[in-house]
Parts: sequence; C-alpha cells; structure tokens
Amino acid sequence: MVSLTFLNHLNLSYNNLSRRIPTGNQFQTLVDPSIYEGNAALCGYPLPGCQDDNGEAPQVPSGDGEDDDDSKFEKLWFIISIVIGFFVGFWGVCGTLVIKKSWRYAYFHFLDKVKDALLRSVSSIGTFLHKSS
Repeated sequence: MVSLTFLNHLNLSYNNLSRRIPTGNQFQTLVDPSIYEGNAALCGYPLPGCQDDNGEAPQVPSGDGEDDDDSKFEKLWFIISIVIGFFVGFWGVCGTLVIKKSWRYAYFHFLDKVKDALLRSVSSIGTFLHKSS
C-alpha cells in the first residue's frame, strides 16, 4: 500500500489494525488521525508514538473470551455440517447406485457414451492435425 500514488481518500476506522502505520508516498499525506479511529493497537504518524512506557508496542485489547468460545463453537458446527453433508451427498449418489440396479446400469451406460464421444473427438482432431501437416 505504501507504493500507491493515486489515493485520494482512505478510512481504516474500526478494522482492528495493529502495529506501526507505514510511512512513505501517500501515507505522508493522510494526516487526519480520525481515519485510524477504533484501532487500539495502531500507532505511528499521525497517531501518538508506537511505544509505551516499557518500550514495547501496544497490545491488542483482549475481550472477555466469549469470542474465542463462540468461534470454537462455530468451527465445531462447521466441521460437523461438512461431515454430515459429505455422507449425505456421497451415499445419496453412491448408495443409490449400489441399491438400484437399473440406475446403476443407466449411469454407467451414460459414462460409456461420454467416454466414446470424447475418444472420437480426440481421434478426429488427431487425424485432422496429421493430415494438415
């Protein structure tokens, strides 16, 4: 982003950004501190310095831990839904082909037709190219 030269307006408010604001090119012209509002761990020009009393960069404020629990719960349900979806989708197709003999024959007959059509197409292209050269 430092190499951008066509920036006219930028608002990075409330994005949970951290560390030092880059310097150079366009960033030197962005002097309004309000565009960085809501980023507690962000520092550098035009904001106050990047070091606290101990000489360390500010840390991102941590919440009460509920977000971590919620995200773990969401990940768990996401994984469970993927597993259930896989089994339903897989056995919905393959289980039907295993159980219904007429569908199995129709499906594999269709695949044979597709294979034959592809082989004919590739063969005719090869013949055409061989005759052209």
